[in-house]
Amino acid sequence: MNPIVAIFAQGAMGAGLAKVLTGHGVTVLTSLDGRSAASTARARDAGMKAVSFQELATADIVLSVLPPAEALPFARRFAATAGAGGCKPLYVDCNAVSPDSVRQIEAVLIAAACGFADIGIIGLPPREGAKAPRLYAAGPGAPRLAALRARGLDIRLLEGPAGTAAALKMAYGGITKGLAAVASAMILGASRAHVAGHLFDELADSEAQMLASLQRRIPDMLPKAYRWVAEMREISEFCAADPGAAAIYAGAADFYARIAADVEGPRDSAGQLERFFERAPAPRSD
Repeated sequence: MNPIVAIFAQGAMGAGLAKVLTGHGVTVLTSLDGRSAASTARARDAGMKAVSFQELATADIVLSVLPPAEALPFARRFAATAGAGGCKPLYVDCNAVSPDSVRQIEAVLIAAACGFADIGIIGLPPREGAKAPRLYAAGPGAPRLAALRARGLDIRLLEGPAGTAAALKMAYGGITKGLAAVASAMILGASRAHVAGHLFDELADSEAQMLASLQRRIPDMLPKAYRWVAEMREISEFCAADPGAAAIYAGAADFYARIAADVEGPRDSAGQLERFFERAPAPRSD
C-alpha cells in the first residue's frame, strides 16, 4: 500500500518531488495557507492535495523542503500541531542546514514523539529527461524512506545518526556553491581591472572543462543567490572547528547577499558575469 506523504512547501524542489510521487500513485498533501499564486500553481501541476496545516500531520511521512532559515521554525510549528492532534508521522528534514541545526530540529520532533530522519538533496529538481536528484537519508527513521524508492525517488540510505546526510549536503554544497562564489568574485575582479577577456581566453586554453562548468553554473546562480545566503551561513557553521574555513563561507554568504541585491537592483555585477560568458575566445596568434 502506498504511504501518504506530506510535502511543505511547494518550491521547485518540493513540487518536483511531489510530481514524481503522485505519478507513482502516491497521495501527496500540502498546505497552501498563506502561500503565493505561484506556489498554488506548482502544487496543482504536481497533483498535490491541498489540506489544512493541521492535516499535514495525518500523513505517514512529512518532508520539510524549505529555505534553511525556515527549517527550525517550521519544525516547531509542526511539532506543536502533531503533538496536539496525537498524530506521529515520520518527519524528514530535507533542508540545506548544518548537522547541528538538524540535531536541534530532531530534538523538537522527538519531544513530540514523531519519528525523525534527515535527507541531503543533491541535484536539481526532478524534470523530464534530466538526471534525478539524489536523496541521501540518515537518522533513526531513515529505513522507512526506502518505501519511496519504489515510488520514483532516488533514496540512498547512509549509516549514521541524524545529521549525517546534512553533513554530506554541506560538504557538497560547500564545494559547488563555494566554487561559484570564488569564480564569480574573480571574474568581477578581472572586469574591474579590464582583463576579463584575457581571463576568459586563458581559462578556455588551460581550464576548458572548468570554464564549461562555470558557464552553466554562474548564470544559473544569479536568480538563486538570495537562497544561497543562509546556506553559506549553515556551511560556515559546519566548518566551525576550522576558523579559516568558516570565514571563507561567512564571506561567501556576504558575497551572495550582495549579488542578490544587485540582481534585484542595478544588475551591474550580474550584467558583468553574464557578459563574461557571452565572450568567444580570442583567436590564437601562435
